[in-house]
Amino acid sequence: MGKMSKPEYEEKARALNKDEAERLLSRMSGKLPKRLHNEKLTREEAIAIQLELEDEQLEEWRKNMQDLNTKIEAKSSRRKSDAKDKKE
Repeated sequence: MGKMSKPEYEEKARALNKDEAERLLSRMSGKLPKRLHNEKLTREEAIAIQLELEDEQLEEWRKNMQDLNTKIEAKSSRRKSDAKDKKE
């Protein structure tokens, strides 16, 4: 089976200590643990894929939070503007 993760994630996976690697392995979900268990992936490949998935999820979360904060700021600005208009 060919490698499925980017080389930089494979390097990161090799650099993890045992505890960090176990934490990553414990967070695996979906088909990834099954593929590791059935020996279709090495432990290192599975960890690299998990690292890549978590980075993608973090990036998506950051984007969503930025969008949410932008909406909150816009709403706050509208309320301040409406309150100012009512005073006049």
